[in-house]
Amino acid sequence: MRWSNILSGVLALAPLSAAQDCWRNTSCSGPTETAFSGPWDENIFAPSSRSVSPEKQFLITQPDKTADYAPFTLRGNGSLVVYDFGTEVGGIVRVNYSSTGSGALGVAFTEAKDYIGEWSDSSNGGFKGPDGALYGNFTEAGSHYYVQPDKALRGGFRYLTLFLITSGNVSVQIEDVDLEIGFQPTWSNLKAYQGYFHSDDDLLNKIWYSGAYTLQTNEVPTDTGRQIPALAVGWANNATLGPGDTIIVDGAKRDRAVWPGDMGIAVPSAFVSLGDLDSVKNALQVMYNTQNNSTGAFDESGPPLSQKDSDTYHMWTMVGTYNYMLFTNDSDFLEQNWEGYQKAMTYIYDKVTYPSGLLNVTGTRDWARWQQGYNNSEAQMMTSLYHTLETGAKLATWAGDSTGLSSTWTDRAEKLRLAINEYCWDEGYGAFKDNATDTTLHPQDANSMALLFGVVDEERAASISERLTDNWTPIGAVAPELPENISPFISSFEIQGHLTVGQPARALELIRRSWGWYYNNPNGTHSTVIEGYLQNGSFGYRGDRGYYWDTAYVSHSHGWSSGPTSALTNFIVGITVTSPLGATWSIAPQFVDLTSAEAGFTTALGKFQAAWSKTSDSYTLEFTVPQGTSGNLTLPYISAAKPSIQIDGTEISRGVVYANETATVSVNGGGTYKVTVH
Repeated sequence: MRWSNILSGVLALAPLSAAQDCWRNTSCSGPTETAFSGPWDENIFAPSSRSVSPEKQFLITQPDKTADYAPFTLRGNGSLVVYDFGTEVGGIVRVNYSSTGSGALGVAFTEAKDYIGEWSDSSNGGFKGPDGALYGNFTEAGSHYYVQPDKALRGGFRYLTLFLITSGNVSVQIEDVDLEIGFQPTWSNLKAYQGYFHSDDDLLNKIWYSGAYTLQTNEVPTDTGRQIPALAVGWANNATLGPGDTIIVDGAKRDRAVWPGDMGIAVPSAFVSLGDLDSVKNALQVMYNTQNNSTGAFDESGPPLSQKDSDTYHMWTMVGTYNYMLFTNDSDFLEQNWEGYQKAMTYIYDKVTYPSGLLNVTGTRDWARWQQGYNNSEAQMMTSLYHTLETGAKLATWAGDSTGLSSTWTDRAEKLRLAINEYCWDEGYGAFKDNATDTTLHPQDANSMALLFGVVDEERAASISERLTDNWTPIGAVAPELPENISPFISSFEIQGHLTVGQPARALELIRRSWGWYYNNPNGTHSTVIEGYLQNGSFGYRGDRGYYWDTAYVSHSHGWSSGPTSALTNFIVGITVTSPLGATWSIAPQFVDLTSAEAGFTTALGKFQAAWSKTSDSYTLEFTVPQGTSGNLTLPYISAAKPSIQIDGTEISRGVVYANETATVSVNGGGTYKVTVH
């Protein structure tokens, strides 16, 4: 019979076991309560329990006619039912059911509604078609219990299809379907976010929390990585990813591997939302553990994938080290890996060539762009090399270096900035070229990063910001370096770039177009952010660039697309940390068309929180920062005239710095303050 030779789950007569607080035997080291409670808690997509059941069910022939989750009877060969969990989930499925005879219960998974059916969507990386299904055999009538094998854990899905294979007139009564959540393994309370965001725009609120939840689904047990080489049939998620109990990977469904480039967006967003940085530490540590000790080169990705030869992702590990230190001040981690970091800097800076003074990119693997190599402009200013040198200079200071590395790397960054502007700028077009040749390609990635990392003066910044809008469509920004494709990863840099140079209206417009389109897509997860898509509105991202037109392979829960989560906190509410743990901080709100916004996050020093509300002729800003900290308030003008500023009812006039229609005031000492501007 067909089902006797296919993968079987565990069949037993036992009832469903009670859900554990944390994943399996993992120690519960995460927070137990949310740091900021309020109406925004309703936007958290995470389940309240590690054991969850579907919300709805429907027939594949009537996908728009749903019913509440309830027992269901499969009658005869090929009959099936689809269960909708309502959001992206992931873990181990368990089913209690009974049968009137022998057969097999088929189990299939998909993130997007497009691919529901008897075959799971694609995840194993073999590009030989869908992943197929799992099967639980039953040889006689009676009660049965199916448990998905651990190695076949499904990291990301919304829809679960159960179907019957039998050669006789057999029916199956499905009594109970249950999922053991497998992500965020060290948390007993999956809703215990340490950061929040709330505004008067509900779509922006939902987008912020969809990014946060995506990152939650991307923080996984370290023994649940995707197996490499890819399986010929089916999938396996039982590979070792790195040290510790939890680690951050690129996507819930796939690749389930550490990708340092993805972390360039994912880590700042995880910091302001989840607040869990143990997963980040373990991801960075595995990159140092696998570093080439002779050359200093980092792999492009963590094990077991362990791809190599990427100069840009090499530097993302270095920038990730900076971000982790900024958010945690984990001096033991920095001391342990400081020698490796210096080797990595030597390795990459030795690729600078003269007389141009530009980086010569020889490790050409990258995020998916078609062209990489030579004097590529993205590589010059992204992590490569300008931002790496600048953040490296700060790390050298934090590491207590006494050999002058900080000043050396700062000087090199400035020389590189001048070289980028001399050789890669296209004066006729008003933006950066893809490299130092006569190319007419003006990439989204390099130009977005030029804004974000401060590579250009105000005049060029204004020009770049405007030219980037030439790539916009009604559903997002097409990346010229990956034609027809919309990359929320690169668009995450673009929105932050616009915000950095004082173009918040453009940033919010792009967020609403791109992330808003996916959040409201009837075939999406309605809870997470997608890896990428095409400008025609299909999920065929990278079809001709490594994904072999397998639209079911695209990840619908990919942390590199979570840029709005950090952007809305750091730029719209405007609260950021500027030195380790937030010993110094900055609050610089940007209003656009909103009338109120607030956000908060935590570090080991305490809570950071800011909230503003605006009328036509004034606004108030209330904020709380930990004791012993200091920072700057950068307050936008309400009109062309210099504003009147009061802090806790006292008029402030001395010590105010006025520039670019903002007023900057220094605040020393922690506490809670109320600022009124009119």
